[in-house]
Amino acid sequence: MHASNRWRIGERVECVRMPDPLFEDLRALLCFTRVVERRSFTKAAAALGVSKSVVSGRVAMLEARLGEQLLLRTTRQVTATDAGLRVYSQAAQMVERAAVATKDATDVERGVLRVSAPVTFAQMYLAVPLAAFMASRPGVRVELLLNDRFVDLTEERIDVAIRVTDLKDSGLIQRRLSSSPLHICGAPGYLKQRGRPTRPEDLLRHDCLRYSLVRVEREWRLHGTSGPIRIDVKGTFETSSGTMLREAAVAGIGLAVVPRFMIHQELAAGTLETVLDDFAPRPLGIYAVRTGSRSVPRLVKALVDALEHAFRTPPWL
Repeated sequence: MHASNRWRIGERVECVRMPDPLFEDLRALLCFTRVVERRSFTKAAAALGVSKSVVSGRVAMLEARLGEQLLLRTTRQVTATDAGLRVYSQAAQMVERAAVATKDATDVERGVLRVSAPVTFAQMYLAVPLAAFMASRPGVRVELLLNDRFVDLTEERIDVAIRVTDLKDSGLIQRRLSSSPLHICGAPGYLKQRGRPTRPEDLLRHDCLRYSLVRVEREWRLHGTSGPIRIDVKGTFETSSGTMLREAAVAGIGLAVVPRFMIHQELAAGTLETVLDDFAPRPLGIYAVRTGSRSVPRLVKALVDALEHAFRTPPWL
């Protein structure tokens, strides 16, 4: 039988991995620095949570690899040789940098968050919860990118994106923050001049403002008691800006389909009125989405938790 470094387990063949020399050196250097700092193998072992024999063995291995005696051992204490002091000066810095790097990587109170959000929603609702979030975490820096288009989270290095949409299964990790009804609305002056529609078909006789970032921008998808209704609308105005769509409706250019979070103040003030409420499109969900695994980074989770809390009772409802 030939010697081999492979073990067969059932139908799988696994390789026995030899220890990485660099990894072994790092462990030995950590043991060595703790012995120098505490002047004792016993105290170093207690600090590292391993046995004294493990610490002694790793230091002996390090001395053998370097071909130098690093420590002078007596019955009372352990001291570093000249060679040991030279190694310690470098090893201690390395151990400290590793500790800082580990702390920074796991510290939920520090870091940079890149967030993407729709322009109007962000301008109206994100400043206050972000301010509260950052005030409670002075070490956090937020980079907020505003874009009404769906950005590629990987390409743009986005940690969290806020999306207001009928979110389909996109492969992204998502959490629902809130929702917003959609309304068909127009200015009182426009409705007085053109008439108030009472049936979906009446929209064919109206100027309907179109939002060009919606993939089926020439079709309004309403919903009645008998199911979905699709109306091929026409109009003289089209825009890629949600804010401009609202302002065009307020100005009396035509009717628009707009989420309630954008127009609740206009509805309260009477500058916009809703029509065809029994046929309004289905509500939009407001989501926080991200790429990656199910294991969410702690800083990202903290932000999403804060946003979910902020929108638990939405101001537009």
